[in-house]
Amino acid sequence: EGRDKLVKQVREKINELGVTYIYYQFISVTGRIVGKGIPADHWERTAERGFQLVYGSTANLFVDRQGDYIGYGPESSELVGIPDPETFCQLPWDKRVARVFCTCFRNREERKNPGGHLTSDCRGNLRIIHNEFQDKYDGLHMRCGTEPEMMWLKRGEDGRPNGGVTKPNCYHIDQFEELRPTFMKVIEYSQAMGLDIIQGDHEDAPGQLELNTMYDDVLRNADRLTTYRQICAQVAREDGLIACFMSKPFMGVSASGCHHNMSLWRG
Repeated sequence: EGRDKLVKQVREKINELGVTYIYYQFISVTGRIVGKGIPADHWERTAERGFQLVYGSTANLFVDRQGDYIGYGPESSELVGIPDPETFCQLPWDKRVARVFCTCFRNREERKNPGGHLTSDCRGNLRIIHNEFQDKYDGLHMRCGTEPEMMWLKRGEDGRPNGGVTKPNCYHIDQFEELRPTFMKVIEYSQAMGLDIIQGDHEDAPGQLELNTMYDDVLRNADRLTTYRQICAQVAREDGLIACFMSKPFMGVSASGCHHNMSLWRG
């Protein structure tokens, strides 16, 4: 009953906001965002039955050094992705489009554990592990806040990275100011999608910024970190830049990290 109510509330949002297309997305084992796009007219059917993708999409459909698909072969069945309606959100840069995070399950026709949890669904694993922790410790739960560092890089004529937009001067406001048009757009989009940006600064690598969000439930924080990366990628497209989240894209300068501030709560 609770889920049915949420599904109806999403339909009301779709109609109210004029959304016509929805990204149904989940997270691969390496943190990539994968999924399908489906017209909003099919929201109720997709919310009930889900969509199908090959199991290997949870490993990016990449191959190993021998040329074999990682984790699953091409003969494997297809997973079923079921949307979590409480994560539905309109994209501020194209209000015709929304996104919703999904949980992945095994195919319903599998001989073993049909319709069961897909163990390569890292986001689903986080939810299961956290729920088990809460059950074991009488409601004790984890909240987390993250401090993602990343680099804004110039795009050369060949489309490849051509150095950072700013100099590697840590905490210098003049370098922070150089990127103000970019990070203010990131903050605008972030706030529109429910992220509470609490502080930021220029770090000590070329074009390296850090914008921090308020801590929250561990799964909700993970979704927001994913959303933040999507927002940065969109702003980079708009500004003709590259939003680089690689941990060490260049030798000789500081790497990009992501501090995790974790705490345990009751109530």
